[in-house]
Amino acid sequence: NAILALGMLLVILTGGIDLSVGSIVGLSGIVAGVLLKGWNLSLFDVTAYPAVWVVVLIALMLGAFVGWLNGMLVTRFNVAPFIATLGMMYMARGAALLISNGSTFPNLRGNPAIGNTGFWFIGTGRPFGIPTQILIMVVFTIVIWFLIARTPFGRWLYATGGNARAAALSGVPVKRTTVRVYMISGVCAAMAGLIIASELTSAAPQAGNMFELNAIAAVVIGGASLAGGRGSVKGAIIGAFVIGFLSDGLVLLGVSSFWQTFVKGLVIVLAVMLDQAQERLKKSRAAAAAAASVRKEVENTRTAAA
Repeated sequence: NAILALGMLLVILTGGIDLSVGSIVGLSGIVAGVLLKGWNLSLFDVTAYPAVWVVVLIALMLGAFVGWLNGMLVTRFNVAPFIATLGMMYMARGAALLISNGSTFPNLRGNPAIGNTGFWFIGTGRPFGIPTQILIMVVFTIVIWFLIARTPFGRWLYATGGNARAAALSGVPVKRTTVRVYMISGVCAAMAGLIIASELTSAAPQAGNMFELNAIAAVVIGGASLAGGRGSVKGAIIGAFVIGFLSDGLVLLGVSSFWQTFVKGLVIVLAVMLDQAQERLKKSRAAAAAAASVRKEVENTRTAAA
């Protein structure tokens, strides 16, 4: 959830939305499964068994490519982000089902005789006693925090989300920035898919179903505005942990899965309502401050005239 939320945060900062991330999770896992089980190149009558690092690289590049398609639909063809990514959600899920023929790829430990072992390490490894998943999340968090807080790209994100037209007129590469955030979101989703497939040592085309909603919920709970221009890495991570706590905590309490879904939805609605209330309060305070400033200026003018 945390890695997905980080990618979703970038998209939402620009005022967009990415509904395809859950399907990219499933697609990247299936592609990894195909490559680890052996990629049959019928044209050359050979079966390729790529090394694990090649499998990971291909899956991440696939995620970036799907994200690029999303970005191009939004920027070049002026398709609304909701519609563009909704269509891509179905296309990516359909691709996963077509590639796998609807089947699950089990036992992705690799074959020592071929040398493509080690995939398990992504999901269940513990270097220095720390789960690999945590280390990957920390790396993604640091990289995305650096992009937002320490590079011009971060300023472009907030400018694009605040007012895309004004940002473009001021020289911000709005279209290029938009394409990049969707690509990064795709990479984050692909990484999440690899972690899940590695942890389960199997890849299913249905993996990642509804994950996009959890990612959006995490970002919103973390204080980001769906209108764009406001949000933080810290908030997204906190939101992801809240969603995870709700899921795992309610399971431990023996709460029905139906109630779990209801509670998640309720938390999202309350978070959005709180965000809107804070926004209205901020605007009213700004208006009051502006009115007070005008009154003071009028009084000063009258005093000077007297």
